[in-house]
Amino acid sequence: MLNKKSIDDINVKGKRVLVRCDFNVPLQDGKITDENRLVAALPTIKKLIADGGKVILCSHLGKPKGEPKPELSLAPVAVRLSELLGQEVKFAADPEVVGPNAKAAVAAMKDGDVILLENTRYRAEETKNEDKFSEELASLCDVFVNDAFGTAHRAHCSNVGVTKFVDTCVVGYLMQKEIDFLGNAVENPERPFVAILGGAKVSSKISVIERLLDKVDTLIIGGGMAYTFSKALGGHIGTSLCEDDYMEYALNMLKKAEEKGVKLLLPVDNRIGDSFSNDCNIQVVKRGEIPDGWEGMDIGPETEKIFAAAVKDAKTVVWNGPMGCFEMPNFAHGTEAVAKALAETDATTIIGGGDSAAAVNILGYGDKMTHISTGGGASLEFLEGKELPGVAAANDKD
Repeated sequence: MLNKKSIDDINVKGKRVLVRCDFNVPLQDGKITDENRLVAALPTIKKLIADGGKVILCSHLGKPKGEPKPELSLAPVAVRLSELLGQEVKFAADPEVVGPNAKAAVAAMKDGDVILLENTRYRAEETKNEDKFSEELASLCDVFVNDAFGTAHRAHCSNVGVTKFVDTCVVGYLMQKEIDFLGNAVENPERPFVAILGGAKVSSKISVIERLLDKVDTLIIGGGMAYTFSKALGGHIGTSLCEDDYMEYALNMLKKAEEKGVKLLLPVDNRIGDSFSNDCNIQVVKRGEIPDGWEGMDIGPETEKIFAAAVKDAKTVVWNGPMGCFEMPNFAHGTEAVAKALAETDATTIIGGGDSAAAVNILGYGDKMTHISTGGGASLEFLEGKELPGVAAANDKD
């Protein structure tokens, strides 16, 4: 069990607090098109303001590749955060991030003030985790708070390097929630524990499948990777996605599940199309009976019922990866059926970031889930049981 110090364990009054947030928001013509990540950061920021800290926010945005790109400036974020917080968030517009503007702004701060630094990835050192930039960031603060789970699986200056030069390093509320739900759900779940894995490739989910087979009561496999299992079992999959190199692996997993007494559920039918588009001809066929020239695009109606039934009596459910090509309305049925089943269960429901998080929100079930992870890649690595550098770098509770 991970036990990290959080902002509730420290006193920040009068101290300069550097907070690594995840403000990697989509921008269109300088306007923020989705502000979920800003809203998610507010509880931590408000708590530090209320406690009298001098709050210095930092984040990356997009991939400027180590040079200042005006279209990836965090300036619009400062404007919107000021509105959301109801107080000014001063923007330190230094292309080198820790420059004269930032230093002067920090020197002039009063308790409860907030400033935002420029995009940390304007500096080439950021993604290489080089000491020089880490030290510059550390020089601005007395306390470091990491609240950016989305980058926790990467060791960069602004989330890991900086902790070498600051004594007090804790996690914010958002990070704490991820550790509580993702980390502890898998380590110590209330049972029955059901995991639903979707998405395109078996290869990208191998370690997750292996680890979950040791932990779950039921493992559900949907999405594109189900066709590799189907073909391995001797089925016909037409032009469906398949990783031939992983067929033996798929059979081993089925065997391992059986030995462990884990229910491993695969689709029993599929919605298929004669081309990869929403307007193709569609039919529903049994698993392993996809004709040549057709491809599997979604789970079928019978499978939806079976998957929904498996979720119904669960006490903990983790879901990562869609059931089909949910971005096409005609092939979003399976993903929607799973989302609906999760919305209706009494279980603790944890959505592991990325496409599943997007699907749940687009389909309008977001508020019915116990926890939606803010990090796609990070949540996968957490479920695999890997140590995330951004989490490991925070101080442990005594």
